[in-house]
Amino acid sequence: MTPAITGLDHTLVGVRDLEAARAVWNRLGFTLTPRGRHVGWGTGNYCIMLADDYVELLGIVDATQDVRGLDTFLAEREGLMGLAFGMGEEGAAQAALDRTGIGSSEVRNLSRPLETPDGPVEPAFRLVHPQRTGGLGVDAFLIRHLTPELMRRPEWLDHANGARRIRAVTAAVEDPIALAPIYRTLAGATSVFLGDGGVTVRLPGTVCHFGAALEGMTGLLGMAIEVGDLQRAVDCLARAGVRFDHGADSVTVDPRDATGVVLSFVPG
Repeated sequence: MTPAITGLDHTLVGVRDLEAARAVWNRLGFTLTPRGRHVGWGTGNYCIMLADDYVELLGIVDATQDVRGLDTFLAEREGLMGLAFGMGEEGAAQAALDRTGIGSSEVRNLSRPLETPDGPVEPAFRLVHPQRTGGLGVDAFLIRHLTPELMRRPEWLDHANGARRIRAVTAAVEDPIALAPIYRTLAGATSVFLGDGGVTVRLPGTVCHFGAALEGMTGLLGMAIEVGDLQRAVDCLARAGVRFDHGADSVTVDPRDATGVVLSFVPG
């Protein structure tokens, strides 16, 4: 039986100025898609497409429309704000969410026009949200792509830093152990592991770790990007004058140079 959560589809990074954020992430060595605008909402984005997942830079482009709570988040900070998990059939995903006790929203349709060298396209999606806010530990929802072929062009997957995929995301939550049965139901019993007071969910290609709250602070803490050659990433950052710490087997960028995100690069 296909699990309700099939993998990590993308992470969401809330930014106050989309154009400034595009320049920041390009400086980090990423190629970005053309700017998109969510139809019917007041938000827009730039995306960093990877082989099987992506990073979405999300900003407000029309404050008079529904911005899905982004204004509240940005009033406090910029940075990593949410996760989007891939899903299979929407009804099965809703039923699985309901079985956890979180509950599920109705299926929502979303699209966003993009201008490409071949002309305008409009990727389309279906979304299911947990009914209980924070039920998945962090702000998260489930998504299915209706037009996946529009999301990945070869030139969008070529990054100067050698980025391949999102290897891991880390979050701090009030009661991580309580998430174990929820993710067992949604991702499969063999995908969930307990240890050191936290819960690790192993999805295809990506690990999501939920640890205990740090000094009362909760939320998404950081994201690790896998690269083919760590030295290539180091050279890319150094040429751009980005501030970073070089560990034994990873490089961590100063959040001031990554729109508030604790961003690490790790070798494949």
